[in-house]
Amino acid sequence: MSEDKNEISTVGRRKTATARVRMLPGSGKIVVNKREFKDYFCEEAVRGYILQPLILTGKSGDFDFLANIAGGGMIGQAGALRHGIARALEKNDEALRAVLKPVGMLTRDSREKERKKPGQPGARKRFQFSKR
Repeated sequence: MSEDKNEISTVGRRKTATARVRMLPGSGKIVVNKREFKDYFCEEAVRGYILQPLILTGKSGDFDFLANIAGGGMIGQAGALRHGIARALEKNDEALRAVLKPVGMLTRDSREKERKKPGQPGARKRFQFSKR
């Protein structure tokens, strides 16, 4: 595998999803798990959420993105891809950090599902208390 000098690789994470993102100079094409971006993420709201870092920085037509996403559900994967794209943009141009950091796009969302506890039906839920 030949390393391209203009290629930037980053990792984005959200919940249990991990997105390995490669950014190349191009025309704004995004490929996710060898599928077209619009085919992989069908909902318009999710696609808009993913494209936020590109729209905010005005770089939506400057780069191509190749992403491999594993784990999690659709929303977790979308958050991981958004995080990976934001990190790649920041790695390419340090000046964009001032734009991306205040809106929280470079921060990994650390919220994870809480584990179920033994002797309980869920993480927080308790069985009904009976006095008699």
